[in-house]
Amino acid sequence: EGVEPQSETVWRQADKYDVPRICFVNKMDRTGASFWRTVEMIKDRLAATPVPVQLPIGIESGFKGLVDLIEQKAYLYTNDLGTNVEETDIPADMVDDVAVQREKMVELIVESDDELTLRYLEGDEISPEELKAALRRATIALRLVPVLCGSSLKNKGVQQLLDAVIDYLPSPLD
Repeated sequence: EGVEPQSETVWRQADKYDVPRICFVNKMDRTGASFWRTVEMIKDRLAATPVPVQLPIGIESGFKGLVDLIEQKAYLYTNDLGTNVEETDIPADMVDDVAVQREKMVELIVESDDELTLRYLEGDEISPEELKAALRRATIALRLVPVLCGSSLKNKGVQQLLDAVIDYLPSPLD
């Protein structure tokens, strides 16, 4: 469905109270599911700067996992309930697209941090830990919104979503 009206309502409340957030593009296994259309809707309807940190593997009924762009790993779900997950290399047919999307992600993240921007422009490799830390700072500062994907009903992508809450959102101590 893309960005739904109730999501817009909750988003406005989060804006009002300066609450950092992440987005989870759910129901990737449903007919008509489109990760990129939803990312565009996040830009247009929510006036946010989304940073896809995952890409879906397959679409609609062919959805079978996701690629973590920061860690450059694929997670394939080998059963319909999402209980068997296999961490593997990025599928060969996605390598080029993953490289392009990872580059875009890195550029968005490093633009939010002056030190990382300089290192990036000098050609230094930015580690996954540095990317996560910079994305966390930008998320808490309300400059960027990490975008993840999955199918919560079938428990696909849910563990990665929980990990993202820990990685990118403020703890009670913050």
